[in-house]
Amino acid sequence: MTKYAIDFKRNDVATTTRRLIDLPNRVVAGDPYHVTQVRYENSDRSLIAGTWTSSQGEWHAFTDRDEYCVLLSGHVKLISEDGFEQEFRAGDSFLIPNGFRGLWQVLEQTTKHFVIKDYTSD
Repeated sequence: MTKYAIDFKRNDVATTTRRLIDLPNRVVAGDPYHVTQVRYENSDRSLIAGTWTSSQGEWHAFTDRDEYCVLLSGHVKLISEDGFEQEFRAGDSFLIPNGFRGLWQVLEQTTKHFVIKDYTSD
């Protein structure tokens, strides 16, 4: 159990990479490549926090989670299934609530800090 504050400046954490196109029926455009550093996860992985970088591309958003994001660099667009579009750039923060259905579009390489409450592990 972690007893101390999690310092997001630390770089001595495990890094994972993946091509999102390897997930069936997820990618809409491009070949987005993700680099993730998980800086915290609780024992059942229902709460995770870290840093994420993505190359350009568009994909169906993951569901069954609340996600808070702070963009450190880049430019993204979220497009809900009813067509409502929201753009965010470096310095912006936002929450994607559980129940959001739509698309993530990375318009230029983006890095963010994130906190995710995952409801699939409940």
